[in-house]
Formats: sequence, structure tokens, C-alpha cells
Amino acid sequence: MKALIHNGIVIQVCESEFEVHPSMSWVYAADDCQPDWKYENGQFIAPPASPEKTYKDQRAAAYPPITDQLDQIYHEGVDAWKATILAVKEEFPK
Repeated sequence: MKALIHNGIVIQVCESEFEVHPSMSWVYAADDCQPDWKYENGQFIAPPASPEKTYKDQRAAAYPPITDQLDQIYHEGVDAWKATILAVKEEFPK
């Protein structure tokens, strides 16, 4: 497996190398090497694991955009909007 390195970052991993810009280089890599890993002093360094999302993060991502919420209130009423919000709260409880 070969890793394409640019500015100390793995850009691509593939079986065989191809011609690239002189600012990039090919290095032999382990099979688990992934793009976005760092390459320093001949070592591949995986990025730190992302922290697990809290229920607050999950709720925030699941709520409809505020413009859609206001549109729902206008067209369907507050009770319909409350049902939408409650469904998200039940999906991601405290």
C-alpha cells in the first residue's frame, strides 16, 4: 500500500503510485493508513478520535431549521410544531 503525502498529511492511499507534483511524495504505508493521517519522522499518526456527541448535539442536529419551524407554525399551527419538537426530544432524551 502506498500513501501520497503533501505537507505532512496523507492525501490518498492506493495500491500503486502515479506521477504527482514535486511537492508531494509516495511512501509505503500500512493497510490501515487513511487519508488525513499525519506523516512525521517516518511515522503515520492517526487523528484523535472524535468525541462522542452528547444528546444536546444530537438534538440540535435533528431539529428542523428555525425557518422551517416558523413555517410549520404558520401553516399547521403550534400543536403540529410541538409534535415535531417532541418527537426529536423523545428520540434523544436527556
